[in-house]
Amino acid sequence: MTTPHGFSVSRYAPERGTLAKLTARDSVLRRLDWPILLSALALSGLGALLVWSATRGRTELNNGDPYYFLFRHMLNTGIGLALMIGTIWLGHRTLRGAVPVLYGLSIVLILAVLTPLGATINGAHAWIVIGGGFSLQPSEFVKITIILIMAMLLAAKVDAGDQLHPDHRTVAKALALAALPMGIVMLMPDLGSVMVMAVIVLGVLLASGASNRWVLGLIGAGVLGAVLVTALGMLDEYQINRFAAFANPDLDPAGVGYNTNQARIAIGSGGLLGAGLFKGSQTTGQFVPEQQTDFVFTVAGEELGFVGAGLILVLLGVILWRACRIARETTELYGTIVAAGIIAWFAFQSFENIGMTLGIMPVAGLPLPFVSYGGSSMFAVWVAIGLLQSIRVQRPMTA
Repeated sequence: MTTPHGFSVSRYAPERGTLAKLTARDSVLRRLDWPILLSALALSGLGALLVWSATRGRTELNNGDPYYFLFRHMLNTGIGLALMIGTIWLGHRTLRGAVPVLYGLSIVLILAVLTPLGATINGAHAWIVIGGGFSLQPSEFVKITIILIMAMLLAAKVDAGDQLHPDHRTVAKALALAALPMGIVMLMPDLGSVMVMAVIVLGVLLASGASNRWVLGLIGAGVLGAVLVTALGMLDEYQINRFAAFANPDLDPAGVGYNTNQARIAIGSGGLLGAGLFKGSQTTGQFVPEQQTDFVFTVAGEELGFVGAGLILVLLGVILWRACRIARETTELYGTIVAAGIIAWFAFQSFENIGMTLGIMPVAGLPLPFVSYGGSSMFAVWVAIGLLQSIRVQRPMTA
């Protein structure tokens, strides 16, 4: 059988039980994309050191245990790896059948945030406190379900050979399903996550082969939506202040501009090789707020210098490069769309996080993938790695 793209699909690896059914000659280990896996592991390991440096002296946060955040970051990474393995074992095609259930569950979780179960952290009412010091940010998982639900709809008729490209009705349905969780997340308000989701939707549309009119219309709708959100006062005061500080860094250097100014001082003081791990004056002096999460890149810039910060960029670049290769090599539109959505997610979120520490992007409260402390974010990005690996593992077998 040949798809409309001209690729043969008769030699796909098995759809179910990937780990069990692949032969020794074509084992999962052989098929894994090792540059992606090793780069993600290196980022998580480097993140553990940076989080440790940022928190070991913060007794008000670590309850007097300097290893508290280090151990939890490592635990989060371990759970993330288990989720990645589970995702590979199930396979992205098997998960395709469960996408409606996963989408419905994600809607329930983000709606729960708007109930008394929800909690406000750093100005965003976007969390569910589970207990025992654990919390869940459902919007991180919504990023995955938006990718999967849109990919399922947009690729269905194309992969079946019925269409060359998604029709207008299918695109409209996909956008409506993406808009529902995005609207709920906006009510929290969690503007940073909504920005990432909007970029994901744009990346998915571009990869799907949908008409350019939809892409241009989506960009126009995004601009109009930003104007309306501002005009209707849907943004909290702290969010408006962040954009004001971005537009004019000297507006209030001791107030709304404090975070960015201190972040730039920390990164700028690192020079080529940095002050050395645990020796950064900005970090040990606790001048940069939220340094273990949103501003973790400042620890790398100050203590590891240009070389250490550049290493983070290189590792992120390797992940994006290999993900692009996976998206290009798969012979099913569903896999291409899923990979493209993950690429758009990782690329924009990394750019926004690092950009806000350098003052070239507004502060949006987004973690740096694999590096920042945070369970929900860590779990979500490792599931995304599992999806990328599954797409590669189940690619057509070579002779």
